[in-house]
Amino acid sequence: MKSITIKGSKRESVGKKAAKALRNAGMVPCVVYGGEKPLHFSAHELAFRDLVYTPNAHTVVVVLEDGKKLQAIMQDIQFHPVTDKILHIDFYQLFPDKELTMNIPVKLLGSSPGVRNGGRLLFRKRLLAIKALPDNLPDFFDIDISTLKIGDNITVESLLNDKFTILHPETTVVVQVKTARAAVVVEEDDEEGGDEIEGAEGEATPAEATEAAAEEKE
Repeated sequence: MKSITIKGSKRESVGKKAAKALRNAGMVPCVVYGGEKPLHFSAHELAFRDLVYTPNAHTVVVVLEDGKKLQAIMQDIQFHPVTDKILHIDFYQLFPDKELTMNIPVKLLGSSPGVRNGGRLLFRKRLLAIKALPDNLPDFFDIDISTLKIGDNITVESLLNDKFTILHPETTVVVQVKTARAAVVVEEDDEEGGDEIEGAEGEATPAEATEAAAEEKE
């Protein structure tokens, strides 16, 4: 997983007045949990742009003025209810030999033939919770939907990996294509390389059946 470096200054005063003064100066009060004791620091709000305003998951390397570095993940963030400015961020410190739980985003690749034929694409799980060592955290899950026909789905089972544990049942549906009223079922003819609509032998197609019913009414 990619890391974003945040350069910050250690905070000695952590009261409300000190936090307000930092915000007025364009700084964001932060705290890192998970170590021997909470570590309070502040950084300019622009430093968090690539961390906060993105759908991707990242780890953070906090670099303090005294040269101390620590790796962490963002655990919680508070925004101003009116201006949406960042008010405070909580981080959790990472250790190379300690597993952590994190939500990883899912990205869909390709174009589903089922959707092109009128089906509905249902994106059931945009985030997947996993447990892993920091070095084994993926940036995201890539899921290719270019083979999904109407009625097909992709479950957690197809994403299993020895490097991490997915904290959802293997049968959990991540994405699926469901039928719709206007959907057309298309069967691929491998020999001719073309697509054609087929019915059972000897049966009228839907268009022929509709035409026959209209003639009977007349």
